[in-house]
Amino acid sequence: MTLSILHVLDHSAPLHSGYAFRTLAILREQRARGWHTVHLTTPKQGAGPGGEEEVDGWRFHRTASRPGIGLVAQMHATARRLDELVRTLRPDLLHAHSPVLNALPALWVGRRHGLPVVYEMRASWEDAAVDHGTTTEGSPRYRLSRALESFALKRADAVTTICEGLRGDIAVRGIPEERITVIPNAVDVASFRFGEEADPALARKLGLDGATVIGFAGSFYGYEGLDLLVDALPRLLPRHPDLKLLLVGGGPQEARLKAQVAAAGLDSRVVFAGRVPHAEVQRYYALIDVLAYPRTPIRLTELVTPLKPLEAMAQGRIFVASDVGGHRELVRHGDTGFLFRAGDVGALADTLHEVLAGREAWPELRARARRFVELERTWAKSVARYDEVYRRALARDGRVQAAKA
Repeated sequence: MTLSILHVLDHSAPLHSGYAFRTLAILREQRARGWHTVHLTTPKQGAGPGGEEEVDGWRFHRTASRPGIGLVAQMHATARRLDELVRTLRPDLLHAHSPVLNALPALWVGRRHGLPVVYEMRASWEDAAVDHGTTTEGSPRYRLSRALESFALKRADAVTTICEGLRGDIAVRGIPEERITVIPNAVDVASFRFGEEADPALARKLGLDGATVIGFAGSFYGYEGLDLLVDALPRLLPRHPDLKLLLVGGGPQEARLKAQVAAAGLDSRVVFAGRVPHAEVQRYYALIDVLAYPRTPIRLTELVTPLKPLEAMAQGRIFVASDVGGHRELVRHGDTGFLFRAGDVGALADTLHEVLAGREAWPELRARARRFVELERTWAKSVARYDEVYRRALARDGRVQAAKA
């Protein structure tokens, strides 16, 4: 018989986020392994009547929602919808993905129906709340959020996470090491074209024709440190007079960044390309000489590994990243990319200058970075780790002996 997994997700395609892209990669590889997957999103997907939605050939079950729904109401709505699906589809196990608002309903329904629950913590809920400004570290709400996260982790039949930093954070909460498995972020190497040439028409359209381009593509959150990148630009221009900065994407910091650029008189040097469809992002990557990931040092960036450096390596793009823990876990300085001291504008500018001045070393570095992801960071290799996770979850407490294959 085929193993059937019901995934409980915060949100999914057609929304664009690293979370949604990781989810689709996992689902594709699980289907390739012959497993049957079912997909439920919570009220965080957006207001609507629930039901089902097909996106690019994937069927997602939606949870009914309304504007302004509270967190407790969200969890109860998710639990009701999940209970309906379990009764109808009879999966072998439940796989809840962050945040803990998904894990708790999965635990309730799993216990009711005697199903094992795997909890995948992609980031800690309390740290995400700090980053979004809804609480402060050490506050009563922060402590409650952390307590709920720990409660769910201790009661899940198996725990997965995305990196070693989060594995350590989970372990200090009292979860045995043997119950924690890292399913690292990865890339579908075949979907990224190595060393793609820039599109001259797109370069002209954006005013980048003939320029040396530093760039970033992603969401404009405060922890991405894009303000440091803008501040570094005047320090670089005397040594690199043809330099321009390309920012692709959008988000909460966009208005502030535009005001910063205007105040610094850099309007002719900074191009805001706006959000672009995911399928088009590689065309913009190809315009960039050096990608920059200047994340600032907070708990979230120290613990969590991002996808972007891996995507850059897969494409053979040269990049500079701050030395926060999430980057250090991915990047081998001088071998697959370059690291600079996080939060230091001078260190960022100096590293960018050194990289731009050392173009003769780029071809070999690009090849090493591509080999790294081909050998160590493919989704097929990462998702294969779920096999043992599911077997342990199903076997725990004598439910069944092993995953059905």
